[in-house]
Amino acid sequence: MCGITGFADFGQNFLDNADKNIRLLKTMHQAIAHRGGDASGEFLDKNAGLGHARLTIRGLESASNQPLLRTQGQKQYAIVYNGEIYNTSEINADLADKGYKFDTTSDTESVLYAFMEYGADCVKLFNGIFAFAVWDGESLYLFRDRSGIKPLFYTIQNGLLVFGSELKAIFAHPDITPIIDDDVIRKVFSILPARTEGDGVFKNMHEIKYGCYGVFNKSGFSEHRYWQLESRPHTETYEETADHLKALITDAVRGQMVADVPVCSFLSGGLDSCIVTAIASEFLREKHKILNTFSFDFTENDRYFVSNSFQPEQDKPYVRKMLKHFSLNHTFLECSQPDLADYLYKAVDAKDMPGMADVDASLLYFCKEVKKHNKVTLTGECADEIFGGYPWFHREEFINADTFPWSVNIDVRESLLKKDIAKKLSIKEYVHDIYKKTLAQVPYLDGETGIKRRQREISYLNLNQFMTTLLWRMDTTSMYSGLEARVPFADHRIIEYMWNVPFDMKCPNGVVKGLLRDSVKGLLPEELRLRKKSPYPKTYNPEYERILKQRLTKILNDKNASLNTLIDKTAAENLINSPADYGKPWFGQLMSTPQMLAYLIEVNYWLEKYA
Repeated sequence: MCGITGFADFGQNFLDNADKNIRLLKTMHQAIAHRGGDASGEFLDKNAGLGHARLTIRGLESASNQPLLRTQGQKQYAIVYNGEIYNTSEINADLADKGYKFDTTSDTESVLYAFMEYGADCVKLFNGIFAFAVWDGESLYLFRDRSGIKPLFYTIQNGLLVFGSELKAIFAHPDITPIIDDDVIRKVFSILPARTEGDGVFKNMHEIKYGCYGVFNKSGFSEHRYWQLESRPHTETYEETADHLKALITDAVRGQMVADVPVCSFLSGGLDSCIVTAIASEFLREKHKILNTFSFDFTENDRYFVSNSFQPEQDKPYVRKMLKHFSLNHTFLECSQPDLADYLYKAVDAKDMPGMADVDASLLYFCKEVKKHNKVTLTGECADEIFGGYPWFHREEFINADTFPWSVNIDVRESLLKKDIAKKLSIKEYVHDIYKKTLAQVPYLDGETGIKRRQREISYLNLNQFMTTLLWRMDTTSMYSGLEARVPFADHRIIEYMWNVPFDMKCPNGVVKGLLRDSVKGLLPEELRLRKKSPYPKTYNPEYERILKQRLTKILNDKNASLNTLIDKTAAENLINSPADYGKPWFGQLMSTPQMLAYLIEVNYWLEKYA
């Protein structure tokens, strides 16, 4: 996994000042060097430049370093690539039949040769997680995977296109300035930490949409969709569906064990991570190896944990149950309250904007610790979006809400703003407009009405916005320490298949993720297979709240703090003094009152960093 960046402009010749532009490419890829510190490189042509920071996972030889160049006839091709292709053996066999000879064992060469043979349609062949750029001397192509696992941002200003795995690579270009205007602030206090598809939040910043690729040449820029969900009747029986699903999941996990370095897994004790861990462990056992696993918690959480409807129980006892049934090399990781608070700022640095507060901060901390042991990990992300695990798939107040179900009530955000600013931003109208535009994209099944139609809508909203938010969180928090996180449940074959499985099959008799549970009978102990859903852990230690309140109070009392240009001080002080309601999130399942305090601290830090 790596970091990619570059630029293209058909109105200038970069070779006229080659040394300067090579230095610029170095500056840009150095801005994302945390994504891969094993090697780096630059490529410069008349109208384009490419930069790369490499994390060596496959093809450890130096010949696999990027940018990777190949020539066919009189034409030279260059690629910078971030990702993993899991079906390279099939692709390489096809390309070898067509006369291509491989000089490396890296999947980068496979991707480039596939482009040389099939053009932009090559992307349809790939099963994997990826964002990559190809320059063929005439056009710059920017590709992104089907599920949006790997990010790829870009901007076009005055004929110049600049792109990067992260916004900070783009901002390293001297002609690009990060701009925070009214529309950006509107997003921060309404949609974020989710993002609208294709939106880079900052003014003039965009992202290649998932399942799409962009083309930039003398004719301008165009974006093309190569993959999208299609609705069709599901004809398999429940038993056939469970068997089919098990085969898909098993193939996805085993396929994602491919690497030239050891692969580990995150093990929370929840259903999803236990499934991934069990399959991965069996794969390594066949090779007489033991899987490294890691679980996360916070200091003194045993003492302060508070059960609620979103998080009914702790994870650690279930991790211990897994350790009794599987031979695993397990490490329990803990984060202290001061570290968690300090990592709020690093989380903004990683994302280039405010995010999921301590959820991001803790994952950032834990990924740093995991990287000390492994460079690649498997995760259980995306199962809830695909199999109907979240409360908003089941509870009427969410199902019937005429808005994004993970952010039903935005009153608390709006109430914190100064009245004139709140009026100017029109947050509720903005959110409702985005919500309706997203619903307009839903590919309904012919004749679908009532609750079935609504369940499909909620599924689409989750895949289009909430899942991509969590995938972006996983990418930024893991790659900040150069840890590659793979997501077997986000395999596009699983997403496509489950999209057309009726909801009453996904959750038979109201059992949350019942189909997934039934598909893995015999794989896990029953107490783990039937465990009630519990989300990513968070701290309940009052010390964390105390630190947040102290830091936010200091900001509110600083007349020069950027946050105070937006926030009503009395409203913020009332929030600080209000009881922490962990059972009533303002975003997702985990972000309640303490997380709003943390979010405001992040917003202030972000404003002062970029304003």
